[in-house]
Amino acid sequence: MPPSELGAYLSARRAQVGPQDVNLPSAGHRRVAGLRREEVALLAGVSVDYYARLEQGRERFPSAQVVDALAVALRLDDDGRSHLFRLAGQSPRARTAAVSEHVDPSLLQLMDAWPSNPAVVYNRAYDVLASNAIADALFHSWSHSRNLMHVVFTDPAARTFYQDWHEVARNSVAGFRLAHGEAPDDPRTRHVLAEMFADSPEFARLWTAHDARGKSVERKRFRHAEVGPLTLTMQTFDVRSSPGQELVVYHAEPGSPSSEALALLGSLSAQPHLDA
Repeated sequence: MPPSELGAYLSARRAQVGPQDVNLPSAGHRRVAGLRREEVALLAGVSVDYYARLEQGRERFPSAQVVDALAVALRLDDDGRSHLFRLAGQSPRARTAAVSEHVDPSLLQLMDAWPSNPAVVYNRAYDVLASNAIADALFHSWSHSRNLMHVVFTDPAARTFYQDWHEVARNSVAGFRLAHGEAPDDPRTRHVLAEMFADSPEFARLWTAHDARGKSVERKRFRHAEVGPLTLTMQTFDVRSSPGQELVVYHAEPGSPSSEALALLGSLSAQPHLDA
């Protein structure tokens, strides 16, 4: 029987935890990175045979108590723990039918009221559903694609635009996997996933790491063709009125060179409206 998503996730997370991380002796030759199966079983208080069945896909529905113990043993953060519970069938799946591609008009008005703060709304598939004028200017009017996974992995300019491209790529895949785990049957998310496997070997490699992590407060460094380098802080919010949508807002440190560059970008984004 092939490994399940649960089994693959356990195996990948086990490889990320060393014996020194959980106060176990690390002496002796280790054929693989991370903890051994018997060490995870010991930490979680289950038999080695049972844990092996979980990784091999022969056991797919552990109890909530076992899942919680595994999350502790594997040192999972809150996002990783939630993802593990979903894979084990211990938390409700998001209902695909409840996801809307329509952005609330009042949210659009709010975004437009931020001329100096790039803001975008995207769905689980990382399709940009709405963006304000300065976000369009920051992302060059989305000339390559309005899907953020496409932008990061298939736009030839991405590795110059994102100064820390490897970190951005890793975080993007982790967020996409978390969203996919919340609604694995969502047709658009599955379509984008298939596209990324076909178009980007780098995406496929990062996907095998089984990182599942939501967006948090994060600093991103851009190199924009018109205004030069910018360092922006990114804040992410769930859109409570439309489950599955997220709002991302960027801002620059007041008085910084990035703030000046962002102001220039804002004036450039307003120029077409002035000329109209």
